[in-house]
Parts: sequence; C-alpha cells; structure tokens
Amino acid sequence: MLDGLRQFIADIVAPHDQNRAFDDGDYRLAATALLVHVVSLDGQPTAAEQRKLHSLIESHFGLDRGTADRLIADATQVEGEAVDLYHFTSVIMRSLDEEGRKRIVRMMWELVYADGQVTEFEDNVVWRASDLLGISQRDRIDLKHAIAERAGGQNGSQVKDDAIGG
Repeated sequence: MLDGLRQFIADIVAPHDQNRAFDDGDYRLAATALLVHVVSLDGQPTAAEQRKLHSLIESHFGLDRGTADRLIADATQVEGEAVDLYHFTSVIMRSLDEEGRKRIVRMMWELVYADGQVTEFEDNVVWRASDLLGISQRDRIDLKHAIAERAGGQNGSQVKDDAIGG
C-alpha cells in the first residue's frame, strides 16, 4: 500500500517519468546517471566519451545497443533533475556489494580517461561518489592508477592524488 501511495505521488509530481524504461530503484539507472554526470562535467561529451559510455553500458550491464541507448536517455533525464549524487549512490549502495560498487567507480575512471584529459572537477566527482559508495581512498586511487596505466598513462599525473581529495 505504501508503495502504491509513493507511486501515486511520484506520478503527480513527475508524470513524464512514466515514459522511462528503467525505474528509479534500478541500480543500472543510478550508475548510468553517475556516468552521464561524469561525462558531462567538462562540457559537451566528445565522440570518444560517448563511444566509451555506450561500450561500458552495453558490456557491464549486458545490454544491446537499443536498450543501452534507452538507459542512457533515461539516465540523462534523471541526472538533469538531480540536485546531488546521493540519490544515485544510495540506490547503488542498496543494490550492489563492494565489488559491484568498485566496478561502478572503475567505469567512472574509464570515462574520465576516455578523452585523455583529467580535470579537477572529474577527479573530485569520482572522489565524492566513491566516498558515498563506501569505497576506500586506497581502492579509489588504485582503480584510478590501473585505468590511467591502461589508458597509456595519458595525463595520469595531471591531477595529483592527495590525502584530502585526490
């Protein structure tokens, strides 16, 4: 009954959400919204970032191209309406174990390195999301270094790792 009331209120507040294929409780939507946020931080996503986003969504969630497109569209919508990262990270925390959450952080780093540039904004968002996902600083930095190394070390030293936020 409570779920029915919540849905009724949600339908009144945001009736356009009925067109979404993925609901707010789906960790894939939450994770993709985080990824969309990361890829949008430095302006319009590059073609390389868009290809990487699609590739990550398709491979990590086992989706075909059309379903991945729909998930990204839904995630773009909810990310644009979000006021912070907590909503997304809380869904992921409820849905995935630590290894699953590390995979999400790894995907975020892969997107950060997709264009060969690491901005302070991107680094900071991954840091904040990792913290909200319960990923230790050590694991976050290890994931960053692994992805940077795999990406050929492109700009890996541009943003320093530090004890506060790197």
